Amino acid sequence: MIFAMDGGLWLHRHVWKGRPMAHLVSTDRDLLLAYGRAVGISADRLQFKPLKDPRTGLRRDAWHWDLVGPFLPPRPSISAR
Repeated sequence: MIFAMDGGLWLHRHVWKGRPMAHLVSTDRDLLLAYGRAVGISADRLQFKPLKDPRTGLRRDAWHWDLVGPFLPPRPSISAR
């Protein structure tokens, strides 16, 4: 989450109603829109939600994509050593 607060993209995976999904979160709206254009997500699906910065306790403007189905990136495979 701190990476998102610093303007990076944070992929937060979870399960919603039994389906895998993720939020792709950032305080950098333009970066999220660029990602959306690259993978074919319509800009009108970007959601605004202020988040509390864990370092300061202050709410900051943040945005996220809900990623489900074909927009959900696969989990990286962990190779055996």
